[in-house]
Amino acid sequence: MSAYIILNVEVTDPARYGDYIKAAGESVARYGGRYLVRGGRAERLEGVVEPKRLVVLEFESFDRARAWWASPEYAGPKAIRQSAARTEMLLVEGV
Repeated sequence: MSAYIILNVEVTDPARYGDYIKAAGESVARYGGRYLVRGGRAERLEGVVEPKRLVVLEFESFDRARAWWASPEYAGPKAIRQSAARTEMLLVEGV
């Protein structure tokens, strides 16, 4: 069953975040993930979440997505992101 990582990212250091964008893609691909949404226009229709920069990743399974997030390949990019943005991140299983 596919799984999705959904990020709502408030970029606080655009130059540093650019480094993250360059570094993260390779680790996503290595774990079989792919980008479905990467930035672009977003609008809140209901609720309280204020969309910033939305990103949606798809992986073949919940476990594979979790393995990517915890991987040594993503550790460096993750540290860059955490220093350049405030992020809300969810991991959800698909149907």
